Amino acid sequence: MNTKTFFMLILLGSTLTYLPVAISSSDHQDDNVTEESHDEHEEENGAVKLTTEQMQAVGIEVKPLQLQLIHSVIKAPGEVKFNTYKTTSITPRIAAQVLDCHVALGEMVRIGQPIITLSSVEMAEAQGDLLVADREWQRVKKLGRKVVSQSRYTKAKINSELAKAKVKAYGMTDSQINSLITSEDFSRANGRFELVATRAGTVLVENYIQGQQVEPGHELIRITDESSLWVVAKVPPTISKQITIGSNASVNFEGQVLSAKVIQKYHSLDESTRTNGIRLAIENVDDMLHPGMFVNTQIETSSESKVLVVPEEAVLRSEDGDWIVMIQDESGEFTSQEVELVRVSNGRAVISGIKAGTLVVVKGSFFVWSESAKAGFGDDDH
Repeated sequence: MNTKTFFMLILLGSTLTYLPVAISSSDHQDDNVTEESHDEHEEENGAVKLTTEQMQAVGIEVKPLQLQLIHSVIKAPGEVKFNTYKTTSITPRIAAQVLDCHVALGEMVRIGQPIITLSSVEMAEAQGDLLVADREWQRVKKLGRKVVSQSRYTKAKINSELAKAKVKAYGMTDSQINSLITSEDFSRANGRFELVATRAGTVLVENYIQGQQVEPGHELIRITDESSLWVVAKVPPTISKQITIGSNASVNFEGQVLSAKVIQKYHSLDESTRTNGIRLAIENVDDMLHPGMFVNTQIETSSESKVLVVPEEAVLRSEDGDWIVMIQDESGEFTSQEVELVRVSNGRAVISGIKAGTLVVVKGSFFVWSESAKAGFGDDDH
């Protein structure tokens, strides 16, 4: 067996050093295969080792996976709906003509913002009566009770209040009424008035044409606060019995998962699908959802089962689109482990495809994954 001397480039600390190494010619090829296999393993593994100081500085926490008893869930299709408790319909209370609109579809509006200008014969008569009643009341009040009789004083006051109440019931606001009665321009009693937004939100419905004559109750504008919406899930009646008010739920839309809560169970079946409606309340994060969208839901039931649970932040999405968690082996090295994400609810993720007892990074997993990726790149460069 021949022995040859080779010089190998070795990194010692921060210094590159050539060292003579004696290698058997018959074993040289086998050593290269072993070394290449080791490099491939490191690249696939992306293993990284962190010191205790590094883990403490970043706040990395590692815990063994344990089976936990949690509520079982059912999956059901759902549709996003308006939260009618946060929706307002702008309608005229008297027959009127649409003169102008001051908002556009999709526009955000604030409380008290003018929405639409109307004109009405009934409002013109009511405005005229208000001016007459208010002038009489101001005159009687100025004379005082010592000059005018008690009955005239009372009647003037009541007539003024009734006239104000009438125009207010027709749609004028307090500020519009005060502006009218303090003005000396009687021609302002022309029947024009503005309907204003009584809720801050988004204009979602427009149902008018400028110049159109509309009847009382006709919806002109609909405004809703989309920060909070409803999702109605359809479930079989047998499953509906296992769902209680207040149960946790989640809504999945295009890979994004939002937490929700069961707030109502319908007591009648849908005539076409023969299913029960379950109403979920959901906070519309980043304005992601809009009424009319179809989504997938997961709702907790009263039955329970043992599953593997980790914090939602512990589960990451790899470049390949797979779900992974970072695990630690007996030597202290961290690697990624592919898992199946069963569901996410209220910040907790139910996973499978991994053994109970495995040490999993439950906090700081993104940092560990980043360091692991760097280690993988380092192997490629080597």
